[in-house]
Amino acid sequence: MFRARIHLTMAVAALVGLVASAGATAAAKPTVTIGNKNFTEEFVLGQLYKQALEAKGYKVLFKGSIGSSELIDAALTSGKINFYPEYTGVIVADIAKQKAPQTAAATYAAAKRFEETRGATLFSATPFYDTDSFGMLTSTAQKLGVKTIGDMKKVKSFTFAGFPECRTRITCLLGLKQVYGLTQAKFVPLASISVYTLLDEGKTTAADVFSTDPQLQGSKYTVLTDTKHVFGFQNVAPVVSKSLASAGGAAFAQIVDAVSAKLTLAAMRAMNKAVAIDKQSPAAVAGTFLKANHLK
Repeated sequence: MFRARIHLTMAVAALVGLVASAGATAAAKPTVTIGNKNFTEEFVLGQLYKQALEAKGYKVLFKGSIGSSELIDAALTSGKINFYPEYTGVIVADIAKQKAPQTAAATYAAAKRFEETRGATLFSATPFYDTDSFGMLTSTAQKLGVKTIGDMKKVKSFTFAGFPECRTRITCLLGLKQVYGLTQAKFVPLASISVYTLLDEGKTTAADVFSTDPQLQGSKYTVLTDTKHVFGFQNVAPVVSKSLASAGGAAFAQIVDAVSAKLTLAAMRAMNKAVAIDKQSPAAVAGTFLKANHLK
């Protein structure tokens, strides 16, 4: 009888230990404060990582539509967020102000090295890339007789629309002027109107478009070839504070990397279309994608 009581006591103690251990594990999961920038693709990306982490029991604070890369970078370095999806070429050229590497792998490595000098790191990059591109109506390109960005040198004057930060970025207007010598370009800053609306209405000759824009799938618009690679290599990689990466450990990184691995060019174009053209919410689109890929 005494021996039975000992075994019972040991069993209860073991059970209490398991419960305590489970509670400690749950409590050990760090809080993730995710930010995203202020355009369609970033809205989708933010929701993808947010929902995937929540599905695995992480507490996620979400700060959407923070703004440009410069603004969201300031939010990261000031500790207002500890996670956001960024384009590797943007990190190197626009934030670090370094010369753009010649390959996607070298760009990722340079971006990671830079982030690690200031308390952050990069998780795995996505298969898809999304570069700024020099876009215009196909009818305009045919009328001007241009196929490459360099061909625009023969156009006496033209307008180029983009987000306000494009004006000072080497991967945007600044690069067009300094690298291609297109000093005749007059900048049209975007507010709330789509660049495609401005192109359609004839309010700008050309515009800063993105390679994953669903509008580019048809023949209505043309992207001029960037022979000098001013737009760089732009795979997405989550920028994560070192403290969060350390607290989350391998399990946290695996959840994030599993999402990134599924983000092909076709997948992002489809999700961007669902939001930008079909007017579905980024949260709904991201949720559907995650469930379809068994990530939620």
